[in-house]
Amino acid sequence: MALALILSGCATSPEVPVPVPEPTPTESRLPPLTSRDHSRILAAFGGEYSAPAVERLASEIFEKLGAASDRPDQRYRLTILNSPTINAFALPSGHLYVTRGMLALINDVSEFAAVLGHEMAHVSARHANQREDQVRTSELVAVMRARLLNDLAGAEARREAARVSLAGFSRSQELEADAIGVALIAKAGFDPYGASRFLQTMDRNAALRTPTQAAGGSPDFLASHPSTPERVRQAVLTARQHIAPDGRPRDRERYLRAIEGLTFGEDPRQGVVRGRTFIHPRLGFTVTAPDGFTLENSRSAVTGLGPNDMAVRLDVVRVPASQTLTAYLTSGWIDGLSETTVEQVSVNGFQGATAVARGNDWSFRIFVVRFGSEVYRIIYAARDLNGDVDATFRASMESFRRLTAAEAAVKPDRIRLIRAGEGDTVDTFARRMQVQDRAVERFRVLNGLGDGDQPRGGELVKIISE
Repeated sequence: MALALILSGCATSPEVPVPVPEPTPTESRLPPLTSRDHSRILAAFGGEYSAPAVERLASEIFEKLGAASDRPDQRYRLTILNSPTINAFALPSGHLYVTRGMLALINDVSEFAAVLGHEMAHVSARHANQREDQVRTSELVAVMRARLLNDLAGAEARREAARVSLAGFSRSQELEADAIGVALIAKAGFDPYGASRFLQTMDRNAALRTPTQAAGGSPDFLASHPSTPERVRQAVLTARQHIAPDGRPRDRERYLRAIEGLTFGEDPRQGVVRGRTFIHPRLGFTVTAPDGFTLENSRSAVTGLGPNDMAVRLDVVRVPASQTLTAYLTSGWIDGLSETTVEQVSVNGFQGATAVARGNDWSFRIFVVRFGSEVYRIIYAARDLNGDVDATFRASMESFRRLTAAEAAVKPDRIRLIRAGEGDTVDTFARRMQVQDRAVERFRVLNGLGDGDQPRGGELVKIISE
């Protein structure tokens, strides 16, 4: 994802200084990354994730790709982000970022080299610099308009819209980065077909996105790196210019050993979704959505979609301790609030308040609860907020409670490795996958297997388990 969207996503995040490690000798020519830039990126993607084996492998790949490139003096450094989203991006300086969610989907060293080579290509072709220049120009226009017209709110909205519209690289830039990256990994001695294999995995993974994600959840690699049949075809054609298929080892086992034990999915420290229940072990509370809802946890909120045009959002808001929750509900932050519906409630011993707001197309049941020093807000939405629907929203609201010590001891899911036997099939391993749904499809995507493929006896496969 382009730097523009990264910084846009961090614009409202606290800017906590984050120390930047001293460069290693192999990074001596790498321009410094400011603590401000780094902390913004970490805030947007859950912080830095420690995976020493992956970092060592990345350093080896960088050395080989750098030596084979047209800019051997350009140095690169990888930071792994503690996010389950599927993303990788590069700054013009040569600092590359990849999420652990993307690492989990890669299946061999050549695919890893393809991801890094693609992002290096954006740097060498100066795509990231061009994007930064466009974003700066858009922001300058917005600031000048604000000063001339005294329209600060409107200028900020235009600036954010410009950032989002500029987030994706152009089609020609993506194809150029693909071609450069495939040629680069081939010249460096890696299997150039790793690029097309991973693009196909990305397509299959996109088909597994939940309704909430598809409706606008966390952005991922495909948001700015669209994987299309044409792109896969071009990657294969470029690879064929260098070597025939299966002409080089993929180094599957070496890569899998490097990611063994990698956290998969949500980090419990940031809250986890279990079915239609959200659990936050660190903050110590849980809440359950109504039947039929699918929840998605993101950096800023938990959102969910339900049947019959229903939705829910959970977030945290700042409410002064001196302000009552009923006063907060009527403070004007939401249009259409019916003050006659405002009521003070107590939910499992915690102070709360609730009310109804109605718009032209949607109606809302709003619930706020004071839990410790924070105030949590749950907004339920429905096209038709009739008595039965409102009763289900209230029942969900009343499920908000403190976690027990046993419930708070949530362990993260991790990548585990198993060596396949001669009689093992996809179904064999799908039964061992600790996932919410579609275990067969998720096992196939996780291991880069097509619809008719089966794991081969003797090879390592990935499953999801505690």
